[in-house]
Amino acid sequence: MPIVNKILEIPTETGINIYNVTPQIQELISATSIQNGQALVFSRHTTTALAINEYEERLFEDIKVYLRKLAPESDPYLHNDLHLRIVPDDEPMNAHSHLMAMTLSTSEVIPIIDGKLALGTWQSVLFFDLDGPRKRTLLVQISGE
Repeated sequence: MPIVNKILEIPTETGINIYNVTPQIQELISATSIQNGQALVFSRHTTTALAINEYEERLFEDIKVYLRKLAPESDPYLHNDLHLRIVPDDEPMNAHSHLMAMTLSTSEVIPIIDGKLALGTWQSVLFFDLDGPRKRTLLVQISGE
């Protein structure tokens, strides 16, 4: 069974942002000979996440409000005591972003049928950057026959 590993680069914007990466993943699948199998999508950062849900702007705003309630940026966090840690000069105070990421997922596995992601009608693969702006990467591992 062939396995194809690809890196998807995503430049992100400031704050919490949600990106529909379904078209890019489908493009990677289409560039292979794999017709039936699965795509593993893995987020390679500790302040990012993945989910399968509806691609709808008003829902995105609801999600952002929900995440900010779970881990308010203004709360005190030990991780933000930068003076007590060895960190780069540009290290952000981002404990809230780590906590938000932990409530979501770092990976999704999506079936591939007839060369297409087997997502439901309203489903999209969503990438969350909870601590932008940064250049982020996703590992997409496509396997099957």
